[in-house]
Amino acid sequence: MPEHSRDPIIVATALVQSLQSVVSRNVSPLKQAVLSVTQIHAGGAYNIVPEEAVVSGTVRFLDREVNELVRQRMRAIAEGTAAAFEVEIECDIRNVFDVLVNTEDLVEGYLEAARDIVGPDQVYLKTAPVMGSEDFADMLHATPGVYCTVGHAGSVPVHNPGFVLDDGILPVGASLLARIVERRLSPA
Repeated sequence: MPEHSRDPIIVATALVQSLQSVVSRNVSPLKQAVLSVTQIHAGGAYNIVPEEAVVSGTVRFLDREVNELVRQRMRAIAEGTAAAFEVEIECDIRNVFDVLVNTEDLVEGYLEAARDIVGPDQVYLKTAPVMGSEDFADMLHATPGVYCTVGHAGSVPVHNPGFVLDDGILPVGASLLARIVERRLSPA
């Protein structure tokens, strides 16, 4: 008797579709934000309307004001969806990782060490922001540092189900770290 239920799958899909409007209709095109729904979990049997659904995902931003706007819109959409379907929606929005910003005066030292290890033609400085999500951001709030990426032989990027670690790159990463230490400890 599904007509007597409040189907959480229908609610979850309506919520997800509505959330997709937040970035495109609320965030200025001159600002950056990414809102990704990455999981929907509900039910365990094919012939039973489940009791609840859980929707999860990420929000990425470069500006804290944009983050606050996105959070406000997500809560408002959840409240409106809950009212429309006569259900309860619990919003648990956490800022898991902050924006990662390298310590500017340490960047050149890293680049020099990288040039020593892999050669100048293999070192690239990215100046455009990246919308990744990285816990190293929190470390940079506690201590100065530089986040870097080290290439690999594979063609599939990280955070992709098809990614396979090319462990041949590990000695390069270790050498980079060692060279940075050597350069910082060497007398000028």
